[in-house]
Amino acid sequence: MKKHHMFRRLLAGVLAAGLLTLPALAAEDTQQTQMPDPWAVSALADSYALGLVDDNYTSYIQSTVTMEQLENMSRIVADKLALLELPQRTADAVSLVVDTTRGGVMNALYQQAAAYELPGVEEGAASFLAGLGVVQGDQAGELALERPCTYQEAMVMANRLILAVYDANDAGAKGLLWKATNGENTLYLLGTIHLDRDNVYPLHKSLRDAIDASQTVSFELDLNDQEGLALLKSMQTYADGTTLADHISPELYQRVQAQAEALGMGANGLDAYKPWALASTFSTLSMTNDTTGANAMTIDLYVNTRAVNGGKTIDAVETYAFQGGIFDGLSAEYQETYLDASLSLLELAQGGETDPAMEEAAQQQEEMMSGIFAAWKARDPEAFAQVYDKASVINSDDELNAKLFTERDPGMIQAAASYLETEGENTFFLAVGAGHMVDPGGIVSGLRELGYTVELVE
Repeated sequence: MKKHHMFRRLLAGVLAAGLLTLPALAAEDTQQTQMPDPWAVSALADSYALGLVDDNYTSYIQSTVTMEQLENMSRIVADKLALLELPQRTADAVSLVVDTTRGGVMNALYQQAAAYELPGVEEGAASFLAGLGVVQGDQAGELALERPCTYQEAMVMANRLILAVYDANDAGAKGLLWKATNGENTLYLLGTIHLDRDNVYPLHKSLRDAIDASQTVSFELDLNDQEGLALLKSMQTYADGTTLADHISPELYQRVQAQAEALGMGANGLDAYKPWALASTFSTLSMTNDTTGANAMTIDLYVNTRAVNGGKTIDAVETYAFQGGIFDGLSAEYQETYLDASLSLLELAQGGETDPAMEEAAQQQEEMMSGIFAAWKARDPEAFAQVYDKASVINSDDELNAKLFTERDPGMIQAAASYLETEGENTFFLAVGAGHMVDPGGIVSGLRELGYTVELVE
């Protein structure tokens, strides 16, 4: 297999295929033990993306924050603010009391911001944080500094502080975001990347505002569709009595077995899955790195979580049967080659030994991913096009790559146009893989050819 085909195949999938099987981090699941209060729900998407909460948040979110948890939050705030490279200031001479009261939590978070020359920071914790809207008093204006601080209160404070400082500095990942209009209808178009890396969070205020302003948020697939997710799971696994070992070479199977052990799946833990399903998973894992957040929240999942928790209508332009069928219809030979390639790159990322050609392919993949995320964060479609050559993907002889676009872009253009033709005054948001937005044959130019106004969001 030629190495340039290998990494282009893997990258094309990340930029074109949804196949995201994680549910939304929604706040409506009443079966859990501790649910956030309504005022904290809007902070969940960003808090999860930033690592301020994890998958077990419903076991502690209403409990009093611990010192260990507060220290972790403070580190996250410190790390995110450090990325801004703001002018530093001399540390305050008076040390502040840090404990698990509201006042102590405020002091801990304030000290991370007090390391920088920020407007009003010299006024002290309460004044500075209140001025930013990080803390808000009760109806009488009291900050209740002596009261024990719950985890959700600390989480919201930390989340608001990061966003406030980033917004004040016009910082954050802008994303490849366009705005299409037709009469009274507005359609925001976000080209996503199905990964979390390169410190992509927090997202820029303009992107967050576009999600919040929309009544309907649409994706390639509805990540909340339980029937669709169940169908995808069934398509990913064997139902004919065979297992993975019956469909790939013994050597490749042994490598998958080793990876199953490395992932904590145990012996034969991946035997039920088809090669294409494992290849998709392994390729995604190979593209993450030490800049990936603790929760590895993909951009699509972030948008979905923010939309669900914001009460938006969720829609999709494709079905699980259609998108899953593209992969499930791949030839057996191709699936085995796809699995071999993605596993090889993952093994290399984990420090395994490989041949020079594979090392070169991995280096090219890493350089391309870094360039793609830099262009995405800067909202620079020209730079994105220079790094990602969609034409070569479409025109390749690869069995999968062309199908990811040629069989899907026209339908996505029509779906986008249908939103713009909706009766009345509406605001929609469409988030699909970035590869579908750009040329040749992308949604942006496709809508322009149909006569709609499409402009890059400033």
